[in-house]
Amino acid sequence: MTTLSTNPTAGRSRWQLFWTGPAVRKLRRNPLAITGLVITLLFSLVALFAPLIAKPSGDCLRDLNITNANQVYNPAGGAFWRSIFVPPRTCYKTERLSFAQEPTVPSAEAPFGTVNGYNIFYGLIWGTRTALKMSFIIVAITLAMGVVIGAISGYYGGWIDNLIQRFIDVLFALPSLILTVVVLTILRAGNPGGDPTLPIIVSFCIAGWAGYARVVRGDVLRTRQLEYVDAARSMGARDMRLILQHVIPNSVASVLTLAVLDLATVPLSVAALSFLGLGFESGYAEWGQLVEFSRAWLKPEYKYVLLYPAAFIITFSLAFNLFGDGLRDALDPKSR
Repeated sequence: MTTLSTNPTAGRSRWQLFWTGPAVRKLRRNPLAITGLVITLLFSLVALFAPLIAKPSGDCLRDLNITNANQVYNPAGGAFWRSIFVPPRTCYKTERLSFAQEPTVPSAEAPFGTVNGYNIFYGLIWGTRTALKMSFIIVAITLAMGVVIGAISGYYGGWIDNLIQRFIDVLFALPSLILTVVVLTILRAGNPGGDPTLPIIVSFCIAGWAGYARVVRGDVLRTRQLEYVDAARSMGARDMRLILQHVIPNSVASVLTLAVLDLATVPLSVAALSFLGLGFESGYAEWGQLVEFSRAWLKPEYKYVLLYPAAFIITFSLAFNLFGDGLRDALDPKSR
């Protein structure tokens, strides 16, 4: 009598296989990781619906072609969709209620109070958009650069690997923030009054790709010796196809967890640039701007000026760190 072994994955969709996989199952059982993921999703919702939480005013209303801030709540109007998905740059200008330097206590008009006349609540809500936008753009570009350069370094070896690694050693010899400041200063020297978004992104990318490249190189050195890579090479696969289709997809698991953790550090670095006066222009909705404004008012009676921005920054970073740590543990096969 013969028995037929059944395939436990037969008839199950890719989503079911993913959801019940060992990595996702372990991640779901980690309460700290789930807490970090929930907080991250809440920040994402705040950023997405920022125009509905902190209504636009001033020049933002003009650029949205509306005369009343309440018109932004009307889904039938174009201002609703434009304010959510492609808001004009003027919407990122923190609402200024007065020109008084002294902070004012929280009120109905400014729930978190004001500093230098700027509405702290408006700056924090729209600053969440700035934080997420800068984090994902910078991490995505640096991750792509690091993966490609690290894969080339590890796959080819020899003088190519030696040249790339020595250049990475030079980058590691400088603190990343100092290197970012130097590159940013050079890039903004030609256009000191222009939009600093692109120079900030380029500066962080130049200073940040090396860490990813070093990790990917180590994984590629191991992956390129596996049998399926030799089999693909024996069948005539070109180097670029081997790198893109066989080597990189099996060498990026560890670097992805680093990318999630770096999403928590980018807003801190951007805030540090604004605090040093090298970031966004004064009045831009960015958390570092609000911290810089509070520096002159570090008194017990004005504690709210620093308390709310610090709470947003700490909670944001903590959420990504909790989720990143949980993701790293879930993807580590030694801990399963």
